Amino acid sequence: MSKMLYITANPKSDEQSYSLSVGRAFLEAYRTEKPNDEIIELDLYKMDIPYIDTDVFSGWGKLQQGKAFEELSAEEKSKVAKINELTEQFISADKYVFVTPMWNFSIPPKMKAYIDTICIAGKTFKYTENGPVGLLTDKKAVHIQARGGIYSEGPAKEVEFGDRYMRAIFQFIGITDVQSIIVEGMAQMPNEAESIKQKAILKAQEAAKKFARDVVQV
Repeated sequence: MSKMLYITANPKSDEQSYSLSVGRAFLEAYRTEKPNDEIIELDLYKMDIPYIDTDVFSGWGKLQQGKAFEELSAEEKSKVAKINELTEQFISADKYVFVTPMWNFSIPPKMKAYIDTICIAGKTFKYTENGPVGLLTDKKAVHIQARGGIYSEGPAKEVEFGDRYMRAIFQFIGITDVQSIIVEGMAQMPNEAESIKQKAILKAQEAAKKFARDVVQV
């Protein structure tokens, strides 16, 4: 039995969102294929995710100086503890599904805040004399992204920083078994929007079956 985190960053409902609609189709197909797997859904817009701020840096600094956790201020304790909780939860999973829209060429701020809680030196990556090395080499991930224009080719390809960023993060923390499911062009071609979504749903359902069956390659 595997443990999978299904992580979304979109304040809209599934019905209102292309990314969430495709993501939900992926999730349902995965559940059908692997009904006994543990699946944890994280709706980032309904969660309190600490930003890396003064309290966090101060708390981390005190701990690095050898101070006990109890010596931290209330704000430092709360934020550092929550980040630790999210980091450990992420590490404990075997598979990840990230679902995001493209906002201003990139990802929503809530997803960036979450990414900051899982890129932790000594836990998900380490520094070596040859540079940083990812530690989560036995995991696999899928990124589902919706974008209104066409960014997979043409002049807009150079300003697509959402899926490229997610893939860079996966690589950084050691996850090399990665797939992207992209639904795009709905705003650019509104008359074809429903058809585009349905094709992406079919692709997501097939990808979910394979994601469920495949064994993670170390």
